[in-house]
Amino acid sequence: MTAVHRLVIVRHGESAWNQENRFCGWFDADLSEKGMEEAKRGALAIKEAGFKFDVCYTSVLKRAVKTLWTIMEGTDQMWLPVIRSWRLNERHYGGLTGLNKAETAEKHGEEQVKIWRRSFDIPPPPMEKDHPYHKIISESRRYKNLKPGELPTCESLKDTIARALPFWNEVIAPEIKAGKNVIIAAHGNSLRGILGSRYSHDLYGERLYVVKEW
Repeated sequence: MTAVHRLVIVRHGESAWNQENRFCGWFDADLSEKGMEEAKRGALAIKEAGFKFDVCYTSVLKRAVKTLWTIMEGTDQMWLPVIRSWRLNERHYGGLTGLNKAETAEKHGEEQVKIWRRSFDIPPPPMEKDHPYHKIISESRRYKNLKPGELPTCESLKDTIARALPFWNEVIAPEIKAGKNVIIAAHGNSLRGILGSRYSHDLYGERLYVVKEW
C-alpha cells in the first residue's frame, strides 16, 4: 500500500510592501490588514479540511511567520514545533529592494524589469553597501550564523531554488517520508522552487492538489 504523505504549502498573506507594489525580497515587511485577513481565511480553510500537523516550517521573515502563527492559532495547533530557516526566505531582489515596480519600469523599461522578475537565471542588480536597506538586512541578527558567501546581495530564481532546495532535501522531505504531516508557510519563489523540484515530484507525482484558494 502506498504511504500517504501530507504536505500543506501556504504563501504568506499580502504584506505592506505588496500593497504598495514595492519589491520586498529580504526586507522584513509586515502583513497588511488584508494579509492578516487572508491568513485567517487560510486558517479556516485548513481547519475545515481537518488537517492536523506534526511540524511546521517557515522563513525568518515576519510576513511568513505571522501567516503561520495565524493558521496555527486558527486551527488550535499553536503548540506544534516551528522550524524557521533563512533558506525559505523570498528571493533577494538586490538593488530593486524597496522600489515601486511601476516606477522601476518607467526608469529601466518594462522589458528590462520583466527580465529581472521573470527570467530563470538573470539576477537583478546587486544591493550595494550604500543601498538604504543594505545595513538593515545584512546586519540583522537573524543572519549572524551564515557562513561567508551565504548572504546574497541579489538572486535570480535559479539562485533562490539552489538556496531553498537543500533545506527541502535534507530537512523537510525526510520528515514527510517518515510519515509526518507538514505545513510550510513561506514565499512565492522559494515555494516555487520546492514544488518544481524532482524530489517533491518523486514524493507526490500528480497527487498535488489545491485545498482552497483564499
